[in-house]
Amino acid sequence: MTTTKNNEHKKLNFPNEQEQSQACLNSAEHEKNQGRKVLNVPNKREQNQTCLDSAEREGLRPKGNVPNLRFPEFQGKWEKCKVSDLLDFYSTNSLSWDKLEYGTTNIQNLHYGLIHVGLPTMVDIDKDNLPNIIDGNVPKNYELCKEGDIVFADASEDTNEVAKAVEYYNLNGKKVVCGLHTIHGRDNKNKTVVGYKGYAFSSMSFHHQIRRIAQGTKIYSINSKNFSECYVGIPSKDEQQKIADLLRLIDERIATQNKIIDKLQSLIKGLRVSLMQIENGNIVHLGEIAQIYQPQTISSTELTEDGFLVYGANGIIGKYKQYNHKTEQICITCRGNTCGMVNYTKPMSWITGNAMVINTDEHQNKVCKRYLYHYLSAYNFNSIISGSGQPQIVRTPLEQLKVPLPTFLEQKQKATFLDKIQGQIEISNKTLNLYLQQKQYLLRQMFI
Repeated sequence: MTTTKNNEHKKLNFPNEQEQSQACLNSAEHEKNQGRKVLNVPNKREQNQTCLDSAEREGLRPKGNVPNLRFPEFQGKWEKCKVSDLLDFYSTNSLSWDKLEYGTTNIQNLHYGLIHVGLPTMVDIDKDNLPNIIDGNVPKNYELCKEGDIVFADASEDTNEVAKAVEYYNLNGKKVVCGLHTIHGRDNKNKTVVGYKGYAFSSMSFHHQIRRIAQGTKIYSINSKNFSECYVGIPSKDEQQKIADLLRLIDERIATQNKIIDKLQSLIKGLRVSLMQIENGNIVHLGEIAQIYQPQTISSTELTEDGFLVYGANGIIGKYKQYNHKTEQICITCRGNTCGMVNYTKPMSWITGNAMVINTDEHQNKVCKRYLYHYLSAYNFNSIISGSGQPQIVRTPLEQLKVPLPTFLEQKQKATFLDKIQGQIEISNKTLNLYLQQKQYLLRQMFI
């Protein structure tokens, strides 16, 4: 593969939120200086457009009808085809989840929620589990899906997820229909190969168009009529096939990597439980071996782009100019939906009041910090979570929590063993992120 000459060394960064806002402010100031009255602060959609315009100026979007990145054996311009001209659209049903079930032989139904969470771009019915329509709820009229059919989610809370698409890659003769909040399209003109459309409609160039026309405030939506305003790039079928094969291979790597991570996480969970059980050992209360407290909270407005890591209710939440803990610490989320999540902080970090610190620095000769971290990571905190509205963990129940404490040497041995598996999980997650970044890069660069 090669890039166009002018784009070989382009920096592939989109403006962040702050940069978008600043660009909007600069634009407003420019208009003011030109003697034009500025009536409104740009909204989110206008900020998105500013981002897109900036990306185009910087060469991050393809210019003309040729992608930035291409297999070297292909030349010539791509066809720009309106989606409404490429696809014929079919009616879908509005069955909610209570009308669906798994494990039967009835007609399978694609709910839009599965497009947002759960399904890969290429749907293989032998691998990707779809729910079945419960007896008595099958619509009177429906269109069965065919291989190569494309399905869009027509609604989302996020403009990035509106019109998120999947393509049926392998139906294996199964009966499947499209359900609630989906748009069902089919290339009856045979302009595309099976496997290409899912990625073309997942490309950044296509979603740039969707963001401009998605309607709504809290919930963004789109319909098939909107597609008359959108186009998709169509190269030769040979080039389509090569693009689809490459991206599908990356998706397979991503799927494999997720399975590896799931297996490792299951393994460490089981080992933590078994290794922390001792027959003849010392049992202590957590308050005997640790100082337990909530540090000072800082607001999100105080976070900075550079500085020391900040740990809050969701792990790392940003950076701050100062740190309140010099050494590594164990902290437990004590507020909100992630209540009970255990983190092991980096040295010189700021821990907020949304987390409870389990500080064993005064008991270094008695407690191995990594051992205690693994023990607490395996502990079920549901029994001490309180609060009818917002879930919370308070200090007193934590202080009374019983901890098996073998000799310091045994603690280190168990912690070292578990750390090796934890290290493999971290490496696997980094590998997964690299695959995801690679896919996103190709979706930005290989389409018009």
